[in-house]
Amino acid sequence: MNTREILTWLEKTGAKATRDAMARYGIVARKACGVPMGALLRKSKEIGKDHALALALWDTGCYEARLLATLIGEPEKLTRARMNAWAKGFENWADGDTACFKLFDRSPLAWEMIRPWAKSPREMTRRGGYALLASLALHDKKAADDRFLAFLPLIEEGAKDERNFVKKGVNWALRGIGRRNPVLLAAASETATRLSASPAPAPRWVGRDALREFARLAGKKKSAVRLKPAGSSTRR
Repeated sequence: MNTREILTWLEKTGAKATRDAMARYGIVARKACGVPMGALLRKSKEIGKDHALALALWDTGCYEARLLATLIGEPEKLTRARMNAWAKGFENWADGDTACFKLFDRSPLAWEMIRPWAKSPREMTRRGGYALLASLALHDKKAADDRFLAFLPLIEEGAKDERNFVKKGVNWALRGIGRRNPVLLAAASETATRLSASPAPAPRWVGRDALREFARLAGKKKSAVRLKPAGSSTRR
């Protein structure tokens, strides 16, 4: 399929009810057709990976076309210039998060993008930096703990940002790091504890919300130990 055919498909498939739902979730887009993610995922499988088409779709400025671009793009073909251009153009939390979660975090350039984006004054670009860190925490299984530990000061810095989508991105990154393993959980918990004691509302919320999740994680682990049958072994 080419760009025009996909845009035609988006217009025919879209619905007002879906567009109305976007507003309830804080997704603001200049041009949207109202196509749900499920339909976009199916269409992306039909198309397959096509980086040239992904670039063209993103440049249309259509919200759903941009989401589809992140699904069919090829991470190994991404350039610094292209990733920075997309990040500077994130229109809402959804297109930025999807780009980071579905495409950017698979790129060998991903780690170097976090810090400059997280320091951007632009709200959605800054959120993108933390969304990328959160995505790497989930998907980069081979990354050493030190890579994540090095970003905890950046999380404390970002937690001071009162803007809603930034603080939620910061919180997502902190929780993602803490969920990786016991070492990172301990370090993330220390960071969250400091933030929770802040007199400022944004860092206090980031810290307290993360601590609630970390407490749930600890509770699940304790329950697993209690439910373990007597004499069972953890060895496989």
